[in-house]
Amino acid sequence: MGDLPPERVTPTYPFLNTGVDLCGPFQYRNTRKAPPIKCFVAIFVCLVTKAVHVELVYDLSTAAFIAALHRFVARRGKPNLIQCDNAKNFKGAARELAELSRHFASQQHQGAVIDDCANKDITFKFIPPRSPHFGGLWEAAVKSLKQHLKRSIGNYVLAQDEFVTLLTRIEACLNSRPLTQLSTDPNDLEVLTPGHFLVHRSLTCFPEPNLSDIPRNRLDRWQENQEILRRIWKRWAIDYLSGLQPRTKWTRMRDNIMVGTMVLLKEDNLPPLKWRYGRVSNIFYGDDKNVRVVDVRTVDGEYRRAINKICVLPIHQSTTEANESGIINAVVP
Repeated sequence: MGDLPPERVTPTYPFLNTGVDLCGPFQYRNTRKAPPIKCFVAIFVCLVTKAVHVELVYDLSTAAFIAALHRFVARRGKPNLIQCDNAKNFKGAARELAELSRHFASQQHQGAVIDDCANKDITFKFIPPRSPHFGGLWEAAVKSLKQHLKRSIGNYVLAQDEFVTLLTRIEACLNSRPLTQLSTDPNDLEVLTPGHFLVHRSLTCFPEPNLSDIPRNRLDRWQENQEILRRIWKRWAIDYLSGLQPRTKWTRMRDNIMVGTMVLLKEDNLPPLKWRYGRVSNIFYGDDKNVRVVDVRTVDGEYRRAINKICVLPIHQSTTEANESGIINAVVP
């Protein structure tokens, strides 16, 4: 296992180093009888404290994502680093912020404070393509929200204000999960949660009655929202607890991949008898001096992949070993 990057282990303010991802699509209604409208949800995760911030994104355009980013910055403060995948709307947002930063820097009448703010713009750091495990922190947050939200709501469509309220309350649920103990005092039963980093105390809610025994068609709109949140909480809490069980790590060292190695790419939905293979043209080391990402040159172009998305072909087998393993030697004239 590779070491955690510095932005994951260096103590900073909440959301100073942030990961973001979009999930969806979901649906909401402007009014109770209006047609459903497709929307998405942006999940911002603090890389240090694991705190979560949820924003509603009304479409997949760059403008919609920048609007959600502005709302996030207005509530949580401007981050120095945002890590995300290579989605086009994220790339478009990075380009527009860079152009805005260059525009601010070109104004000669700016004061020293504006110059300092323009130089400290947000840095977008993109993970390698098709390598979601590089963003496991925010992918886990997406799973916690998307999977249980869709299972609990199903085909039911909430009104816009109800959906926003539900997302905010789910955010509070995620930020209330226990991380570790606060002290070694045996009488101290308080645990550290992401909410402590945000409001300096644990997040709590008003006591609410259990409405699980009441048929859904007899609930009013607010009670229905409460019942949806209760079902989401029940599912997520069980999954979170099971996820705290010990898991194995990669403990055996392997040889680093070298330039020129023939590899197979793990691609989805390839037609029968179609294999995508090529040779490694460039390698990228992690902080632990182990190769984590490679560029592969194929007949269809060059692809950048993480090492768990490629398979190294056997190149050090002898002829006897190859024949014993079922590989047939072919004589090419």
